[in-house]
Amino acid sequence: MARGQGLAAIMRAARDVFAERGYHAASIRDIAREAGLSLSALYYYYSGKQALLVALLEDTLADYQNSCEVALAAAGDDPAARLNAFVRATVEYRVRRQVDSLLALRETRNLEPDQLEGFVQRRDALPGLLQEIIEDGVACGLFATPYPDEAQRTVLAMCNAIAQWYQPSGDLTVTDLVDRYVHLSLTLVEYRLPGDR
Repeated sequence: MARGQGLAAIMRAARDVFAERGYHAASIRDIAREAGLSLSALYYYYSGKQALLVALLEDTLADYQNSCEVALAAAGDDPAARLNAFVRATVEYRVRRQVDSLLALRETRNLEPDQLEGFVQRRDALPGLLQEIIEDGVACGLFATPYPDEAQRTVLAMCNAIAQWYQPSGDLTVTDLVDRYVHLSLTLVEYRLPGDR
């Protein structure tokens, strides 16, 4: 098996085993078996279960951060457009990487302390970015909410929760979901059109 294929197989297997059994119930042997590799081959790539968890969580966070950065770069400076872009990127990401999102929600607490601190700092930069967008909108009069902190937490919580309930086979398409969540987010921040101020 080529190096890239081996890494991809291990990552897929770790994600599936952690999702099915949880971090503590999963074994490194289960992951190797699921990946179709020997235990020694798996150890060639990763030192153990903790290293696999770190790799999975870092990969999913990097993908989410990149999705947000690309969307925001295209949105320009207008806070409403930036809020729209952030929500769109988050909703699409939670649907596209639903299992990974749930793992991050459930298993981050199982990171060892030296890994946890850095991961949480990088993860928490995204709520900070959303907070800046909302505060900019309030400052320029586009958003009328008197509760920007609560609006930020609510927008992020409702978008993140999509991973827990969304069913691709259901009635809502991803486009429908994005449109509804953008609408809800703009309502939460009390978006006012320039002519209404």
